[in-house]
Amino acid sequence: MTTHLTRLTLTDFRSYPALRFTPAARICVFTGPNGAGKTNLLEAASLLVPGRGLRGAKFSELARRGPDASATWAVAAQLSGPGGLFEIGTGTVEGAPERRIFILDGAKPRSQSEIAERLAAVWLTPQMDRLFTDSTSGRRKFLDRLVIALEPHHAREIAAFEAAAAQRNRLLAENPDPLWLDGLEDSCARHAVAATAARAALIAQLNATLSSGAAAPFPLVWLGLSCAIAEKLRAAPAVEVEDALRAAYKSARAQDTAQRGASLGPQKADLLITDAATARPAALSSTGQQKSMLIGIVLGHAALIAATRGTAPLLLLDEPLVHLDAAHRAALFAALVSLNVAAWVTGTDIEPFAGLQAACYRVHEGVIAPL
Repeated sequence: MTTHLTRLTLTDFRSYPALRFTPAARICVFTGPNGAGKTNLLEAASLLVPGRGLRGAKFSELARRGPDASATWAVAAQLSGPGGLFEIGTGTVEGAPERRIFILDGAKPRSQSEIAERLAAVWLTPQMDRLFTDSTSGRRKFLDRLVIALEPHHAREIAAFEAAAAQRNRLLAENPDPLWLDGLEDSCARHAVAATAARAALIAQLNATLSSGAAAPFPLVWLGLSCAIAEKLRAAPAVEVEDALRAAYKSARAQDTAQRGASLGPQKADLLITDAATARPAALSSTGQQKSMLIGIVLGHAALIAATRGTAPLLLLDEPLVHLDAAHRAALFAALVSLNVAAWVTGTDIEPFAGLQAACYRVHEGVIAPL
């Protein structure tokens, strides 16, 4: 099954004062010069799921600028899924520019997990081309987005660990009651193990999906997790690893006080990406090979979501043809058709998309016109 985005409405979002767009096909191509608003359109769609969207921007930065602009913004969509039509809306409220709310079928959901359970979105942006040479933090964020698309509660585990770890760091500097620290370290251990287990499970599932040929003919990659907690989980049950972490946090209090941060936890993990055919780290591959690997990972992830959840995610590809040769462009087009996903794709010119069965549009000054 495929979840289709059947209508998108924007209000004072980035370069769009007002937009009501009805896609004419499952796959849509948006072309236009740089700065026309193509990425803004995909960013709006990416905000239909929890998180900060494909740019990772502050919510206060998303409101349209100008003398007649509002300080708030809104994105709303009608979607068609396995259960029929449903609607998701999101945006900010007056006086709270960094707080956004969700509306699901006209009512406020109990939690953002309800939204994530109804819709998954996967995206590829030019900034992600730096994934292989980026900081470990960048790769962790990428991995966590992959996990959250399948396990929406993973976001809560990461946030809970970060909150407990931050509070522990503050207390360590104040020479607090050890019992307070015991409680916080218990929380750190529980959430660290849960988050790490979810990351490891996603990597195992994605490796299996990629090995089955879901991303062919893009290069087959092997994903790994460099993480002390993951190593422990491979050798012992989760409850034993939690106990070991509590003891480790307690014995590391002096060290963590000196370095002003926890020496253990999921914040120390790194995502490893290797060319499966050559066993060469992806960071040592050419720019074109890296782009092909990244597309393969994204397509494999979309296939995994479709197989696991029973419905394909919304796939958002910003300038995906850069660094691809003709053969890999054709392979990408074939994959978009065979995966049966709702895909929105951007590019500066329409000519490279020849051969892709899609509805094509020109974006210019907040207007989307069919080609």
